Order: sequence, then C-alpha cells, then structure tokens
Amino acid sequence: MRGAISACRPESDDFPPFLEHALASGVVHGFRRVLHTQPDDLSENATFRANLDRLAATGTPFDICMTPAQLAKAVALVDACPLVTFVVDHCGIPAIKDGMTQSWRDDIAALAERPHVNLKISGIVAYASESWRLDDLRPFVEHGIGRFGWDRVVWGSDWPVCTLNGSLSTWVAATHALITGASVEEREKFLSRNASRIWGLDR
Repeated sequence: MRGAISACRPESDDFPPFLEHALASGVVHGFRRVLHTQPDDLSENATFRANLDRLAATGTPFDICMTPAQLAKAVALVDACPLVTFVVDHCGIPAIKDGMTQSWRDDIAALAERPHVNLKISGIVAYASESWRLDDLRPFVEHGIGRFGWDRVVWGSDWPVCTLNGSLSTWVAATHALITGASVEEREKFLSRNASRIWGLDR
C-alpha cells in the first residue's frame, strides 16, 4: 500500500486540526466525504467549501462521492474551489442497469471541462445488472475517457463493493477488455501513472 484516502468532515469547525494531523501521518494522500448519504445541500455549506479550499495549499485531492442526481452540485462545488484538485469517484455512480441518461452524460461532460477535475472509473460493475455484459459498461467508460482524456482518468477496484456483481478478477478482466484499443502509454496512465501523479504517491 502506497497511501490512503481519508474520510473527512469538511463541514466541521474541527477540520483544520484534523487536516494537519492527517497529513503529518505521511500516509494520507487525499480526502473524501461520502456525499450521497448526506443532504444534497451539504456541499454548498460555507464552512464545507472554505475547508476544502485548505486542500489547495497541501496538494491533496478531494474525492467526490455523489450520485448522478447530485452531479450538478458537484459542478457547483468544483467551480467554488478552483484551486483544489478533485476526483469524481465511480464514474459518477451511473445506474448502468437502467441505461445511460442524458443528464449523466451532460454532467460528466461539464465536469470534464474543468481542468482541475479527474475521473475515477472504479468498480462500476456494482451499478450494472447481475447479468451484465461488457457492452453494458462500454458506453459509460468510453464517454468518461472520451471527455476527460487519458491524462485525467484513473482506474479503481472499489473492492469490496465491486463484488456485488462479480469478483474483483472479473472487473479487472473487464477493464483490460474495455481498453484493448488503447496504446501502451494510455494504459499505463489509466492504470497507474495518473494515480501516482494525482495523489503524489512518489513523494
């Protein structure tokens, strides 16, 4: 293990000392708040945004964990904190089993227009049906990579959540099948180099 992404509570007045303590550990390379279990307006809280702004000086990214219905809030959040590096987790948690929606496509495209935002394509099989096929995943992966480009996408397992609809090895195999047409350099960026750069794993 090269580093950890720590859970955090940016809405708390205690965030500054927490941030200092977490970074002093030498283990924490990023932060996240699971927002899809919270009220939709939490990310609009003034304290939340002010504390996220503190991450800019530390060089540590913030992972966005939001559902498709909340992605417009994600756009507003990243616009409010333009100096912070963001990573959208799980491809924006699309409901793959229900098919692609125009709102998800548009919101992913809008996030991709912000150069300080990255996309993590992680364990999306969990959001497909139990009998998913590779072609069920392909439009979501291709749209994400197509919009963000190979320099701003990272792969993730989302283990153990990914095992809801298959084993980790199945998701790994599906990933390699989905990027078969990519160059060696593109695959290296997606599978390791971008993550190392974004989260400063070589520091």
